[in-house]
Amino acid sequence: MIIGYLRVSTWKQNPANQQDEIRRFAESRDWIVDNWVTEVVSGRKNERERKLGALLRRMKPGDTLIVTEVSRLSRTLTDVMAIMGKCLKKEIRLYTTKEGYSFDNSINSKVLCFAFGLVAEIERNLISMRTKEALALRKAEGVVLGRKKGSYTKYNILVENRQTILQMLNQDRSVNEICRRFHLSRDTFDKFRRAYPSVRQAVEQKEIRRIQHSKHYSL
Repeated sequence: MIIGYLRVSTWKQNPANQQDEIRRFAESRDWIVDNWVTEVVSGRKNERERKLGALLRRMKPGDTLIVTEVSRLSRTLTDVMAIMGKCLKKEIRLYTTKEGYSFDNSINSKVLCFAFGLVAEIERNLISMRTKEALALRKAEGVVLGRKKGSYTKYNILVENRQTILQMLNQDRSVNEICRRFHLSRDTFDKFRRAYPSVRQAVEQKEIRRIQHSKHYSL
């Protein structure tokens, strides 16, 4: 079976040009495209989450997949290599019309795949190196790396539930109980308490009631 794969990033793009180019390529080899697969999706999205992934799973040894260019498969070289690897493993022939690449069981195809794989590995190493250098530079400039303790997200949960927290404090619920209920640290709660006088006052009044209660039972 011969399948033409068409991919565009947005609905504003028309896959007709890709289809015409693939059809001309097939006719030049006296082939007939048996099936067309078209999808509108970013090339950065993982192949397994696209129609392409389902297509590769259905294809059988000896089938042929035609695309206009390698970038139709993916926008990252690492993913392109993974897709090529699946095609070679399943003995699926892959052709690109613009670059003129042929990936099959020939020696030339295996050499080409090796070259692509080498470039993909270099790309991964460069990305890793750039990431490490950027982190080292930020650390040298005094930037605190990683998520801050008492994150804004958890702090905001307290802000949004302030009335509930005041009610719990008025019912003499402990601060630890409040922290457990909202899944946050004592440090985050202390920051919240300092920012809101009503909460600070509720905590102080709760503590006064606790002391008075203790004195009452000690008499």
